[in-house]
Amino acid sequence: MKSLKNILVGFLVSFLGSIPLGYLNLVGLEIYTKSGFRDLALFLFGVIVVETFVIYFTLLFAKQLINNKKLMKIIDFFAVGFMFVLAFAFYFNFNFNQEIKSDGILSNYLIYSPFVIGIILNCFNFLQLPFWASWNLYLLNGKYIAIERQLKYYYIAGTLIGIFFGMLSLIVVLQTFFQKTNQFSKYIMPVFIPGFFMILGSIQVFKVYKKYFKSAALEI
Repeated sequence: MKSLKNILVGFLVSFLGSIPLGYLNLVGLEIYTKSGFRDLALFLFGVIVVETFVIYFTLLFAKQLINNKKLMKIIDFFAVGFMFVLAFAFYFNFNFNQEIKSDGILSNYLIYSPFVIGIILNCFNFLQLPFWASWNLYLLNGKYIAIERQLKYYYIAGTLIGIFFGMLSLIVVLQTFFQKTNQFSKYIMPVFIPGFFMILGSIQVFKVYKKYFKSAALEI
């Protein structure tokens, strides 16, 4: 019974957590659009490989990670820069590729395995550390999951299944939507994706300011 509960809780948390639009979903969308389901599945498996280690270690060291203020600060500041870098990369790469009649930002990289691309990109997804550390700590403190002996592996299995199907569902829905709105789809690469990352970066800037600078400014 505990094993089934672990699987269901892990699936629910990761499925819902992977649905909000992020850069991995957007890259997966482009891979799916350009290369089809097989390459998308390989990309998602690459993402899951990294996620396996992240979830396992944040499950074991959740309290230590949450209490490591210096590490959390580094992750927050890195996330700001990374989002803006992605925004400019998509925007300028699109305009450059328009001149040389290329197909998009991933056209030069699709010669590599989507599995490898998934691993590499998810290695830069440092925001997942506080996400999983917080959730795992919450679930453990609330006794929603049990991790003694082999039970933690059932929880991890549930989270990985949830991530795969959560990302897959969002990507398929987005691709279907953009296919039906051809007039809008031409703005995805030059406008929507860079704009989305700019918004994410701006939100992260606000969070960093509120977390690290606002209280200091009020004290002055």
